[in-house]
Amino acid sequence: MTTATSARTDVSLIAHLLRRAGFGATRDQIDAYAAKGYEETVEELLRPKQEEAADQDLLDRYFIASVEARSVGHADPQWAWRLATSQKPLEEKIALFWHGLLAVGGVKLDHGLEMLTEIDLFRRVGLGSFQNILIEISRNPGMMYWLDNQNSHKDAPNENYGRELLELFSMGIDDLGGGAYTEDDVKTAARAFTGWASKPTPPPFFLGPFPMEFNFDSSDHDDGEKTFLGETGNFNGEDIVEIIAKQRATARFIAFRLYLFFVADEPNEPEIERLADVFQETNGDIRSLLRSIFNSDHFKSEEVRFRKVKSPAELVFGTARLTDRFDIPDMESSSLANQALFMGQHLLNPPSVEGWHEGEEWVDSGSLIERINFASGEVGRTDAPGIERMIELVENSNDALQPAEFVEACLDALGCIDLGERSKSVLIDHAAQIGSFASDNPGNTERIVEMFQLIVSTPDYQYC
Repeated sequence: MTTATSARTDVSLIAHLLRRAGFGATRDQIDAYAAKGYEETVEELLRPKQEEAADQDLLDRYFIASVEARSVGHADPQWAWRLATSQKPLEEKIALFWHGLLAVGGVKLDHGLEMLTEIDLFRRVGLGSFQNILIEISRNPGMMYWLDNQNSHKDAPNENYGRELLELFSMGIDDLGGGAYTEDDVKTAARAFTGWASKPTPPPFFLGPFPMEFNFDSSDHDDGEKTFLGETGNFNGEDIVEIIAKQRATARFIAFRLYLFFVADEPNEPEIERLADVFQETNGDIRSLLRSIFNSDHFKSEEVRFRKVKSPAELVFGTARLTDRFDIPDMESSSLANQALFMGQHLLNPPSVEGWHEGEEWVDSGSLIERINFASGEVGRTDAPGIERMIELVENSNDALQPAEFVEACLDALGCIDLGERSKSVLIDHAAQIGSFASDNPGNTERIVEMFQLIVSTPDYQYC
C-alpha cells in the first residue's frame, strides 16, 4: 500500500467514524481528526473537551418564542441549533438515540420545557451506566405523564410504565427478550413504581409553563413484598431497575439497539453477542460499549460502511453542517427541524412509545423527494463558507482532472464519501460529456456545484 493510499484509507475511516458517532464532518475537520489518529479521535468523541456551552442568552434573543418553550414547536429550534453546530457531536447523537428508544412524545405532553429537559438529561447521563439512565428517565416528569405513572396509585397501580419499561426500554420481546419476563413481572413493576410522581415548580416567566420535578409520595407507595424476575423483597422502582440491568436479555437488547443505530441496519448476531458480553462486564456502561463498537474490526470494515439509511436528522444536520453557515441561531437554523419533520422525523415528538421505525422505513417516494430537494439545495449555496471551501478543494486538487478524477475530487470534498459503482459510472459519464476539468476554465463553480448536487441526489447518499 502506498503512502497516498494509506492516507486516503485513514481519512475514509475517520469520516466513517464521524458519520456514525456524529453527523459527519467537513473535509478539513476530517483531516484535523486524522492527524490525531483513530483511537484518539474515538476517545475525544467519548470524552469531549469541555467547551463553553452555547450562549443561552443568544438563543433566547433569536428564538424569542422559544424562551418559554410553551410547545414543542417553540422548543425544537433550540435542539436543531445544537444539532447543527455542536462541537460535541456524540453528545447530541446519543441524545437522539435515547430520545428514540426511551421515547416521550410532545403531542401528548405539550410542554416544550419538559421535552428540552429530557434531551438535557440524555446529554448528561446518556454515556453513563444504563441502570442510571433508566432510573433518571423513570424519575423524569415528562415520562411519568407520557406513560401515566402519575395516575398509578398504591390501591390502583397503572401498568403502562411497568410494561413499556420491560418490553420497549430494556428487555424487549420476540427473540430478544421473549420469555425473559412474565405478566406477573409487569404487574410487580407497576406496584414498585407507585408513589413516583411529579409536581410543578414556580414558572420562570409570568403566566408561563410550570417546570415539573420528581416527587416521591411514600404514602401512595406499595411497600409490600414483591417477587420480580425471580427475586423477592420489598422492592421500589430503583430496585426494579437494578434487577433489570443485571439480566442477559437486557444486555442483548441494548447491544442490539446500539448496533442498529451506530453500525448497520441489518443485525450481526455474533457482534451483538460480543457487545452483550461487554455490557455485562462493564455493568452496562454505554461509553464502554461504544468504545468497543468503534474500535472493533467489524465497525472499521468495508462491510458496514454506507450500510445504514440516514435518518432525517442525520441527513438534514449532516448536510447542513457541510455549509458552515450557522453563525447565529436565526430562522434558517430553526427551519432545519421542520426539514426533518417533512422527511418523517418530528424531533421532540416521536410518533409513539416505540419511537421511530428506522432503516429503510425512513424512505418512500414522498420523503425521498424531500431528502433530495433539501440536500441539493444546501450544497448549492455557493455563498455559504463551507460550500466555498468545498469548491476551493476541488479547484486546488489538480490543474487538470479527467472525468473520473473530477467525480472523486467532488466526493472527497463532500466529506470523503463514496458511491456504488453504478452511480459513480453515471456521474463519470455525465462529467465526460463536458470533458476534463481544468482549474482555469470559466464556469468551474457551476460545474462543481452541479456535481455536488448530482452526488447528493443519488440513492447512495441516503446511506451513511
